Amino acid sequence: MGVRLEVKDLACRRSGRLIFSGLSFALTQGEALVVTGRNGAGKSTLLALLAGRLQPETGTVRAEGIGEATLAERLHWVGHRDALKSALTAEENLAFAQHLLGEPALGPRDALEAVGLAHAAPLPVAYLSAGQRRRVALARLLVARRPLWLLDEPTSALDKASQATLLRLMNEHLAGGGLLIAATHQALGIDGAREVRIERTPSPRERGEGWGEGEPQDGARSESPPHPVAPDGALDLSPRAGRGDGRA
Repeated sequence: MGVRLEVKDLACRRSGRLIFSGLSFALTQGEALVVTGRNGAGKSTLLALLAGRLQPETGTVRAEGIGEATLAERLHWVGHRDALKSALTAEENLAFAQHLLGEPALGPRDALEAVGLAHAAPLPVAYLSAGQRRRVALARLLVARRPLWLLDEPTSALDKASQATLLRLMNEHLAGGGLLIAATHQALGIDGAREVRIERTPSPRERGEGWGEGEPQDGARSESPPHPVAPDGALDLSPRAGRGDGRA
């Protein structure tokens, strides 16, 4: 049986403030979801919830087809930060990730070759450019088998050629029955991907209403809650061929 992910009526509150609510969607094998919205709308928060690093206030995240494993054990998460050890070489970083994650797929050198960095295998990551480090981080997706990929701004620091490589890798993952959820400010080009757009609502301070009960005085630096698009509180979920039109 293929993997299926179902999110129902998800809501998240951080520092006493509601980030989003009423979020529901389902993905099955071979499907992709693109999460868009302005900075601070809650895109990264959603990925952190799915990865099990944050707990929702309400709602459920349920995965089928993963056996006795938890969802966190069956996913890859590439966040804003590349999460690489600067003193280790590119190859050593991937070897460490493969040993930690288990279920090996491509070897570290083959994974680096797949992202166009075979020549960088013996170089410490500290010597690499931002774009090259991002490609090493993306190569982690290839060294261990995981059906669900969570990608936070995956094209960050990538040039056009590297973006094309990323698109090829994402399409290959989907063609193999994988699932993919990406938070992004720009189009990824994934055919048939659906979109969730989280809209940002001004904080009480921005609206000139003062601070509400339980809201932090430094809330201007916190994520602001999105305003539901639909009147029943559900977020917009529609097929838009992976077009991310949010802008920073």
